[in-house]
Amino acid sequence: MREIYYNGVIDTGTGLDAEAMAVEDGRIAAVGSLRDVNHSEDTVFHDLEGQFVVPGFNDSHMHLLNYGHTLKLVDLTQATTSLEAMCLALSGYLLEEKPSPGTWIVGRGWNHDYFQDEKRFPDCSDLDRVSTEHPVLVIRACGHIACANTKAMEAAGITRLTPQPEGGCFDTDEAGNPIGIFREFGVDLILGAVTKPGKRELKEYLRLAMKDLNSRGVTSCQTDDLAAFPGIPYETVLEAYRELEREGAMTVRVYEQCLLPTEQLLEEFLSCGYRTGQGSGYFKIGPLKLLADGSLGARTAFLGQPYEDAERPGERGIAIYSQEELEKMIVLADGAGMEIAVHAIGDGAMEMTVRAYERAMEENPDRRDRRHGIVHCQITTARLLEEFRRLKLHAYIQSIFLDYDNHIVEARIGAERAGETYQFKTLLSMGVSVSNGSDCPVERPDVMAGIQCAVTRSTLDGTKTFLKEQALTVEEAITTYTAMGAEASFEEDEKGTLSVGKLADFAVLEQDIRTCAPDRIKDTAILAVYVGGVCVYKKENS
Repeated sequence: MREIYYNGVIDTGTGLDAEAMAVEDGRIAAVGSLRDVNHSEDTVFHDLEGQFVVPGFNDSHMHLLNYGHTLKLVDLTQATTSLEAMCLALSGYLLEEKPSPGTWIVGRGWNHDYFQDEKRFPDCSDLDRVSTEHPVLVIRACGHIACANTKAMEAAGITRLTPQPEGGCFDTDEAGNPIGIFREFGVDLILGAVTKPGKRELKEYLRLAMKDLNSRGVTSCQTDDLAAFPGIPYETVLEAYRELEREGAMTVRVYEQCLLPTEQLLEEFLSCGYRTGQGSGYFKIGPLKLLADGSLGARTAFLGQPYEDAERPGERGIAIYSQEELEKMIVLADGAGMEIAVHAIGDGAMEMTVRAYERAMEENPDRRDRRHGIVHCQITTARLLEEFRRLKLHAYIQSIFLDYDNHIVEARIGAERAGETYQFKTLLSMGVSVSNGSDCPVERPDVMAGIQCAVTRSTLDGTKTFLKEQALTVEEAITTYTAMGAEASFEEDEKGTLSVGKLADFAVLEQDIRTCAPDRIKDTAILAVYVGGVCVYKKENS
């Protein structure tokens, strides 16, 4: 059966608009005027009534499984006005839900930079005021810091004798006693003690997250899930995806960014035969994902020079791997034919990553069409930007970060260094492939908000603008969420534009965001979303 969508403004993503589009067998059959789109007796017509159609959005870096889990946790995003407000929100949850004794209370979404009373991380003494009977764990919005009460540390067996973990740490007092603040891979020490979900729960989290993404116009995502829950084997996560696909429950096309933090895990993964690109139209193995540093907000991003507002003299953040360790893993993966995406926010971490990529290219000279990349790439330098171009690296950006980072970047690294950061326009002008995402649940996967930040370079409330000359056009911003996301996953022939033969993945918006006021883009409603020509979301009363 052929379905024709007509009387709209269809942004095909190719530089040309169309009035009508035909869909057949899950793919685009024709685009053009209504007269150009042939139809037969059993054709079904859909009047778009002037609405705006775009290719389905592709969130090129997020944490789908974690997001679904977060939707089940205590939401602390609205409680970050103060440390006291956060604790009151947790206490209110206990009073309302009345969990059984000993149940873990886990919340996520707080940001100490928004605290109006004390701009610091909560420690065990703060969280002990919430409860001494329940283990309490609160994860910062960025996911790179977690704070726990005394009961939680007892449950995890963490004492003054616990050794500091590689690639992370936990804070101690002068006597060496842990105070409940865990950084980077130190977070796993405490998170690993939380009751682990079974495969049924994993599938429920994924369904919840996919439903939410569809409501935001997202039809594809590139997601880091394999280490979402310490202690759960990556094979269990892969099985959850496979079962959902067999059940016909996949409403988002997933490209898995495979976080395998140790050489042993990577070797095991490769020995099982897993490689980038394996899978189906709904779930594929993507690149090896590595974490080279932390986050800017937590001051764990690894910088080339100390933080301007360092809490300790000479503080540069945390490098998760040594140069030798990073190179060894990247050379191994590259030689096995895996693509690689390295989380690197600080320029120090990016310099290490660039050197590791160069080493891999020297060790494996016969390999062609690499699409290795750097995730976040926030604190750049002129030299690093040139390396993106020279090495043909993919830049996985998150323009939505400007809503928060506008307030902190100059304080963190100084105005002079800040002038070379978040260089989205420069990267595009240099011919670098730049895809966009949310890093959800660090930020909500709100594509309209992300596009607005890319176009205005301002916070969503319009109070702070940063490096306006790096603003993208609306067309460029849409491309970073569509065609360039497809390039990152070698799927540019399958999706990213509404071209004949490609998958019928598209979103219907209430207005043409290319012509509306830039500061109103975020308010644009998503009316309907289609994956393979099937409607997976429809706004009520639309």
